[in-house]
Amino acid sequence: MSTTATQTKPLAQPSGTYQPKGMLIGGKWVGSASGQRIAIENPGNRSLVAEVPRAAAADVEAAVAAADKAFPAWKNVVPRERGKLLLKIAEAMEVRSEEMARTIALETGNALRTQARGEAKLAADIFRYFGGLASELKGETVPLGEHVLSYTRREPIGIVGAIIPWNAPVMLGALKIAPALCAGNVLVMKAAEDAPMGVLLMADICQEFLPPGVLNVVTGYGEECGGPLANHPKVRKLSFTGSTDVGKVIMRAAAERIVPVSLELGGKSPSLVYPDADEDWAVDGIINAMRFTRQSQSCTAGSRLFLHEDIFDSFLKKLEKKTSALKIGDPLDEASDIGTIINNKQFTKVCKYVDEGLKRSDAKLVFGGLPPKTGPLSEGYFAVPTVFADRSNDWRLAREEIFGPVLVAIRWSDEAEAIRMANDSHYGLAAYVWTHDIGRGLRAAHAIESGWVQVNQGGGQSPGMSYGGFKQSGLGREFSLEGMLDSFTQRKSVTVNLAV
Repeated sequence: MSTTATQTKPLAQPSGTYQPKGMLIGGKWVGSASGQRIAIENPGNRSLVAEVPRAAAADVEAAVAAADKAFPAWKNVVPRERGKLLLKIAEAMEVRSEEMARTIALETGNALRTQARGEAKLAADIFRYFGGLASELKGETVPLGEHVLSYTRREPIGIVGAIIPWNAPVMLGALKIAPALCAGNVLVMKAAEDAPMGVLLMADICQEFLPPGVLNVVTGYGEECGGPLANHPKVRKLSFTGSTDVGKVIMRAAAERIVPVSLELGGKSPSLVYPDADEDWAVDGIINAMRFTRQSQSCTAGSRLFLHEDIFDSFLKKLEKKTSALKIGDPLDEASDIGTIINNKQFTKVCKYVDEGLKRSDAKLVFGGLPPKTGPLSEGYFAVPTVFADRSNDWRLAREEIFGPVLVAIRWSDEAEAIRMANDSHYGLAAYVWTHDIGRGLRAAHAIESGWVQVNQGGGQSPGMSYGGFKQSGLGREFSLEGMLDSFTQRKSVTVNLAV
């Protein structure tokens, strides 16, 4: 959780984690113009561990001005040279990967062993991947006639305004910084107020290699800091990851100025399990797809489980057995599989959903429930993996994005009806299909209305894939060459009369 800081200095910070220096604007570490700060909370024990500046419109103005000053020179750097700088950043991030991982675990509550180390590694991989793509910023020639030369070129858009959430801040930050800079843009990023420290560490590493102003990072609240960034007249592109409700606000801001926008928003992803699936394999996959070891604080969490009636009971028994073996505890403890919810607001929201399920006589609690009110887990925002059954796809818990470890299991017998229910959502980000019949799996994958469908696996994103959503889960694609070209460049056509 973040709060307005009132103490003169933060409480003790765990060793091996990053101590913020301020905001990065124009290559310098600065405080906010107002002098106000935001206190950063460790969700594992609710202690305050650091402070960051509380940016507002004046700070955004300074960051945009720095980016504007840096853009003319940066866009003219040879693409391959920009790529080399990204590769150096990737190497430097790997050197500090353990510091990064511990910082992620400290501020997000994601367990060090199962989540934070993987995120730190993936962020470095993202910089390495896009660093290798710098030479792919190519246009094409168009045959319009013997005496006409017609070609296209990919040009940077300009200043990118990027806003990221708290659930995977470093990975999502890298996913905006690396392709935007590779394509020749400059960037102003607003880090999430609940989890800015890892992003500031990443910026600290980046600024060792980048010219001043190419990357700027501000820290603040949405309306005070994100709003001025989204509405700034010099910002030529908006890239947002977060909730669908805030995504609509960002889209309206883009519409006012007719600037391109990329949105990676919410999800209520279905997992469809056929009766011929390998149950043990599928159970492990469902635990992964549901992102239980990330407390299900993921937009791709497979939180609607459509189980065939022939395996419904046996599958849930195996799911309970394997999920109960996961250890919930201090995110910085190597023994912990599952960490904490990010803050009190989100923790309260998750508990309200669970409480609603417990009060429904027509919903069966398979396992889990409300978190303990005493003992070590009561000291932080620890939620318990929870599964409800015997309700329909129309239930609120099966339709709304909870962003917590609450799974709803729904029976099905007719395949067409199961796919209809899977598609009966205004979200369409991810989906999972489990079957021994690859033909059936592919047919289901093609029929499900989601931007990313996995068959017989429940893994996370990888550099190189084109990732993004259908419907209200977003616009545009990330993680890929295609995503970089579409999101961070603009195409120019040049036609030359050679007969003159």
